Amino acid sequence: MRLVIGLGGNALLRRGERADFAVQQRNLATATDTLAAVAREHEAVIVHGNGPQVGLLALESAADRRLERPYPLDALVAETQGMIGYWLAGALGTALPGREVVAVLTRTRVDADDPAFARPAKFIGSGYDRTRADRLAADRGWALHQDGHRWRRVVPSPEPREVLELASVRLLLDSGAIVIAAGGGGIPVTANGHPHGVEAVVDKDLVAALLATELGADTLLLLTDVPAVQRDFGTPRATPITEATAQELAALGLPDGSMGPKVEACRRFLAHGGRLAAIGALDEAAAVLTGRAGTRILAAKERTP
Repeated sequence: MRLVIGLGGNALLRRGERADFAVQQRNLATATDTLAAVAREHEAVIVHGNGPQVGLLALESAADRRLERPYPLDALVAETQGMIGYWLAGALGTALPGREVVAVLTRTRVDADDPAFARPAKFIGSGYDRTRADRLAADRGWALHQDGHRWRRVVPSPEPREVLELASVRLLLDSGAIVIAAGGGGIPVTANGHPHGVEAVVDKDLVAALLATELGADTLLLLTDVPAVQRDFGTPRATPITEATAQELAALGLPDGSMGPKVEACRRFLAHGGRLAAIGALDEAAAVLTGRAGTRILAAKERTP
């Protein structure tokens, strides 16, 4: 099959962990074993998240008094693409000898007038207590929203319109390479003539769905840190959902900052002819792919009365 795999940014840096290099390398080893098991027999494009990593770089840049102004988010997304792509390509190349693994520096076109620029909603970086969050908002002009028991920075997340390196990704995929592309949702650019970077982070699951559609993928596999979409998530009544239509899941009011975009990505992929969409835990990727774990997202027409 031809797969597009959306790999959560928390695959390398889990909630509450220190952002140390050694921590991410340990997590990378686990992620590599799982991804290699899935990609070994299939064509695969991997779209990784970068929320923790780009947030860390943004924090470091904002705190550096030697800079006249912090580095813009598009540049920081490019940095994380290079770093995480380098890690993944090296690890997967070692795990799958004989397979070419290529990381592609990828730009995603967005509209300059997208309303998301006025409504920051994409979580990046670490979590803070309320006092620290209020101080960061006052000192740096950041918007911060509650994420569970902590507060995190939110930035604009405009709608992905086009992956500018699509032709290169297709060429590599057709040649048999495993391709790492659109990391962190792609470097956000507007393209009125010459592409120009903008202050945003595009949702990587929505970009994965766009890539999957454009590449004619059979399956969209979104891997995260929870075993399945859950009804009553975060409460004592939480129960996993093994199978549902995207419309049924959307009716649950899933959070915009986490599971909501994943379900929407699956809906878009299926609506444009995709065969299979599934959401599940990274360490159960093979089982999620075969329907033995996770949540299988159905096209509405698949649901029998």
